Amino acid sequence: MKKSIRKLTLAISLLAAILLLAVIFFPQELGLAEKTKHMPYAEFHQLLEEGMIEKAKIDGDKIYFRPKAHAVDAGQYTDVTENSYSPDLYENLLLKGVQVEVSRSGAEIFSTILDLFFYVFFFGVIIIAFRKFISPNTFKVVRHTGVSFSDIVGMDDLKKYMLGVTEIMRHPSDFAAKGVRAPKGILLEGAPGNGKTLFARALATEAKVNFIPAKATDFESMFMAIGPMKVKLLFRKARRCAPCIVFIDEFDGIGTRRNYSGSALETENTRIVTALLNELDGFQPNSGILVVAATNSIAALDEALIRPGRFDLRVKVPYPNFEERLQLVEMYMKNKPHEAGVSAENLARHFEGASAAQIESALNEASLRAMQAGRREFNESDLF
Repeated sequence: MKKSIRKLTLAISLLAAILLLAVIFFPQELGLAEKTKHMPYAEFHQLLEEGMIEKAKIDGDKIYFRPKAHAVDAGQYTDVTENSYSPDLYENLLLKGVQVEVSRSGAEIFSTILDLFFYVFFFGVIIIAFRKFISPNTFKVVRHTGVSFSDIVGMDDLKKYMLGVTEIMRHPSDFAAKGVRAPKGILLEGAPGNGKTLFARALATEAKVNFIPAKATDFESMFMAIGPMKVKLLFRKARRCAPCIVFIDEFDGIGTRRNYSGSALETENTRIVTALLNELDGFQPNSGILVVAATNSIAALDEALIRPGRFDLRVKVPYPNFEERLQLVEMYMKNKPHEAGVSAENLARHFEGASAAQIESALNEASLRAMQAGRREFNESDLF
């Protein structure tokens, strides 16, 4: 019932809109024009040459006019004739002292409205697209990442060092008095799946500071110059939320060596790198902002971008050793039912050269195979 009423209301509104447009644009066709009598154009022209036309209105293919012989109100037209569309008509009317009014036709007004609608629609799409691509909400500020150092196996020396760095971030003035500044950037290099992203999230939790995650694809856009604008947006937000950690994953996706080949892709990459250089140079020694970037290859990055003073520390995140693999296996097996004969030591030896993500994925696959076989617990045969 409600849908029917809604449809009826919409139909009535549409009909009313059509009638309103018809009244506005086509008053003559609806009988709303002034009552006039037709005069041949030759007679009209003769009256014009004799100076007997007092006022005229050019309205599309019609000319409404009033001869001087008619004693009527000034605002009324008594006669109508065809518009010859002569290029000299308007000038001749003025030269003969005629009060001339030019009315735009309904088609012209309708065309103007369509043009206006097109421009509003076009620029509206552009504005919406730009708001989407450079929205202030592009980069979220995470207050609680839900990950701590207890969730990360290994990297003990790095954990201690980074906790010292975050202490400087929280109390910059105390350390500045001792001549100590916090590093501006930390570069984490390592193969995929070894915990670089997890470490950055845990660092924010342990440091009790804000965390702004970003990745290389966040700076990509179909429009030129959007990437550099997003870089500026990211660091502007970081300054407002200091102390905070800005984490850029897949850093080699936007920080590659600049290539001045002239192609659009390389030009955009150069602009992004230049924007990063400007933002990192704009930090004060104790601004409370730490940039942590993760990359699979430092060799691919622009040398000016990763020099000391911008990224003061480079940390290699290696594949886990035996002890770390053993801890990882025990941690991942904790919530996965397994047979008593499954040995964490054997699994740790088997996973030599594997990343933390590969170990977790393999154990999850073993549990899935056991479930598909109708068993609650997995065994080593599900792995090897």
